[in-house]
Amino acid sequence: QVQLAESGGGLVQPGGSLRLSCAASGSLGSINSLGWYRQVLEKQRELVAYVTSGGNTMYADSVKGRFTISRDHAKNTVVLQMNSLEPEDTAAYYCGWHEPGPPEYTSWGQGTQVTVSS
Repeated sequence: QVQLAESGGGLVQPGGSLRLSCAASGSLGSINSLGWYRQVLEKQRELVAYVTSGGNTMYADSVKGRFTISRDHAKNTVVLQMNSLEPEDTAAYYCGWHEPGPPEYTSWGQGTQVTVSS
């Protein structure tokens, strides 16, 4: 099993910045991705950004140019720097660990709320 410890989040005004951090521990497969996803109420959870174990990054189109994800591969931690935040970024943010396998495996953090409001 993989455990994910999240920190960060909170309330910020439009145009402001926030930083989310996540640390993975446990039985970690060597081929993986670690990143952030978000969910609004009953809508489907969506990708924000992730970094693979090979160092490749993926961003949702809606956050490109505003958010930056970085990963410390030795420590298995990831940081999401969110700048120029918009009210549409308001959501519960979840750290996610994924191994393509086989067998495929996914673990989620408990989530942290990000609210962008004046």
